Order: sequence, then structure tokens, then C-alpha cells
Amino acid sequence: MRVAIAGAGAVGRSIAGELLENGHEVLLIDKAPTAISVERVPQAEWLLADACEITSLDEAALQRCNVVIAATGDDKVNLVVSLLARTEYGVPRVVARVNNPKNEWLFNEAWGVDVAVSTPRLMSALVEEAVSVGDLVRLLRFSHGDANLVELTLPEESALAGTQVGDVEWPQDTSLVTIIRGTRVLTPSTEDSLEAGDELLFVAAQAREEQLEELLSVRREDT
Repeated sequence: MRVAIAGAGAVGRSIAGELLENGHEVLLIDKAPTAISVERVPQAEWLLADACEITSLDEAALQRCNVVIAATGDDKVNLVVSLLARTEYGVPRVVARVNNPKNEWLFNEAWGVDVAVSTPRLMSALVEEAVSVGDLVRLLRFSHGDANLVELTLPEESALAGTQVGDVEWPQDTSLVTIIRGTRVLTPSTEDSLEAGDELLFVAAQAREEQLEELLSVRREDT
């Protein structure tokens, strides 16, 4: 897979390093000469250019990329890169970094964004996830379909503890994608039983989040 990353700062370089370790081709783009540190990620391609300019993206052959990641520290730049990647080059997958949570509402399909990653929101979500049991925590927002990746740790007193996945009437527009049980990561089947303490990861429509939280937090009658 070929991936172009706009923004060669610490975030962009970190993403590039992980993608390269997984066998992908990576191109890092940045307009600041001081950001071009080839020795830090020598396996990547590097391009000194303004990722908001069509001529620069032509030089980067963006049309050959499977994914574009807009990872600069400027939300305006990330939006422009996302829009150009989708509308001018037809890139199938666009991921954008959100620096200011107040701008998160802009990072949607209209701007070409498939997945918006808000670092402040993600950090706060991870803090909440570490201390919350029974509370739904939003980890990631997907622009297509107005869906989110959400997590909830099943409380000890939940009525669903001991229930098979296939026997639960899940809300519409929600999908249980992963069960984290201790050190194990489980792909849920209809025969798997839910256990108290399970970390449940869902992709869910935002409108269904409250309903999902209520379902998972309902107490057993004997508690």
C-alpha cells in the first residue's frame, strides 16, 4: 500500500515509521526545509513541497496513493489537503489530524475526510476509558455514515453479563467489533458470552450511542 503523509513533524514521522515497519510505501511531504530529516526515517520517500499546491501533489503522484494522511499542525492545511486528495486525485482513503477540537465538526465527508483523529479528544477518551466502567467512551469518529468507534467496559452488575452475543438485541446501526478480555483480543461470534469486565468496542451511529449505553448498563434484577 502506498501512503502519502502531509506533515513531517513528530506525528508524521511516527506514523511513517509504523507504516514502514508493516511493509507499506510511505511518502512524507513538508514545505519546511527544517522538517526534512531524511536520516530520521531513511526508508521513506521525502518531498520538500507545499501539500496545498496542486503542482506539489502532482509531483507526489498522489493519484497512485491508496491513503493520504493529513498530519500537519494546522487544521486549515489538513482540510485543504484532504479535499484535494479526494476531489482532484480520487484517493480512496483520507485520514486527517484535528488539532483544535473546536474544528472537529469541519472534518467530514464534505471535506473529503474519511476518518478524523482528534489528539486532545483521543487522549481525554483514553483517560476516561481507564477510569470508567459502564460509561460509553467515544474513541474515534468516522465521517462516512456519522459513525463512531466507542468503548464500554461491561459492569459487574450488568444484566448482559453471561449472555451470548447472538442473544442480545443490539440497537440498530451498531456493530460489536471486538471484545478485549484481559490480554486476549476476541473477534465476537454469536456463541461467545459476554463477561463482566470485558472491554467492548463498537462501531455505532452517534444517534444510537445513548441507547447502547443504556442497554449495556442495565442492572440485573438481583442486584
